[in-house]
Amino acid sequence: MGKKHKGNPSPSVVAEASPASLEEARRLIEQQAHTIDRLSFLVEASKVLNSTLDLPQLIDIILGLATRNTGADRGSLFLVDAEQKEIWSLVAQGLEQREIRLPMGKGIAGTVAETGEVVNLPDAYADARFDREFDQRFGYHTRSLLCLPINDRAGKIVGVLQLLNKPGGAFTKEDIDALRSLSVHCAVALENARLHRESLERQKMERELALARGIQKALLPEGPPALEGFDIAVRHESSLQVGGDYYDFIRLTPDAQLVVVADVEGKGVASALIMSNLQATLRAVVTHIHPLEGIVYTLNESILATARSSKFLTMFLGLFYLPARTLHYINAGHVPPVVVRAEGEPVSLGATGIPIGLFSPSRYQRGFLQLQSGDVLLACTDGITEADNATGDQFESARMVGVAQVHRQRPAKAIVDAVFAEVTAFHQGGIHHDDRVMMAIKVG
Repeated sequence: MGKKHKGNPSPSVVAEASPASLEEARRLIEQQAHTIDRLSFLVEASKVLNSTLDLPQLIDIILGLATRNTGADRGSLFLVDAEQKEIWSLVAQGLEQREIRLPMGKGIAGTVAETGEVVNLPDAYADARFDREFDQRFGYHTRSLLCLPINDRAGKIVGVLQLLNKPGGAFTKEDIDALRSLSVHCAVALENARLHRESLERQKMERELALARGIQKALLPEGPPALEGFDIAVRHESSLQVGGDYYDFIRLTPDAQLVVVADVEGKGVASALIMSNLQATLRAVVTHIHPLEGIVYTLNESILATARSSKFLTMFLGLFYLPARTLHYINAGHVPPVVVRAEGEPVSLGATGIPIGLFSPSRYQRGFLQLQSGDVLLACTDGITEADNATGDQFESARMVGVAQVHRQRPAKAIVDAVFAEVTAFHQGGIHHDDRVMMAIKVG
């Protein structure tokens, strides 16, 4: 008697083996297994998400991960365009893809993008924000819906994920938690893909702009004509974009030389197209119409008809009668050319009519000037006179004339190069950079 039986469990061991404890142990094991599964899913998802920089392919990967993890029937991914205050997505259309855009705040996806709140609807049709157009267009019936934001590491909303029709009913808290864990990985991958896409688009645009600049340059004369008794020089400097600056030399008769300097309003492809249209029209018109007034009148009507008043241009046309050394001209709202006299004050050739492409009909008057040996005609576009410096001051015509007066005894090319050098030095620290055309015609 009094001996302890070694095989009998102690009361504490019995307590540990109670049904409640076993249930708790099973629950902890299941929780650990669930955590391991989620971590494994995130690791694999991170690998897949970082496997491509192609945005459409990445969107398909994200939707595939989300639908497989939640059991959803289908889904959509919208990206946030904060600058435009829109959400957008890529949808298949035949063999290509197109963008669809929606305002921030519109519909459930737009609301989530704006507020950052998760929307989980067991019955989508019961919510007034739900847009039924998708269902009606594609013969689909949405029942349950889950829509949640995709946040980057800083918490900024970069996208919205929308899933439809989970089998068996509404989406669960576990679904939301899993997708939230995936959110940052998706955001990083989307940002990388977006930057890659923008880089490709920028490279494509730069190639197209370089091609357009080359074509535009080819439309301009290779060099000034050689005229007995006249020394002509011209220089053209492009900005980074294509634009509407234009100059030309057209020999009308053995004794008559037409000189043109023009500037289409604005920059970009539209201005460049108007410039090319102007060149083609001018060269066609001068073969049939000789009076300056008739040439400019016809150009105005043509530009109005083709551009439909979306663009206007300024133009200076100078008609030199070589033996007499006379200049007939029309200035259609252009930067006034200046004749730096060998003797006496400079003469400004101000506007004799309004810019081309504003009104129909428009009438233009011609001006006249008798040129003398040593006179220098300076004609330019506003990229010269409106070049600014760090304080916002503009170069203006007076500085151009001053440079020409200093270098008046030198050849026309030296005068043009001196003006360009002064403009470049003056522009240091300036903001606006436009195309520049500078022309000097020196009378021998």
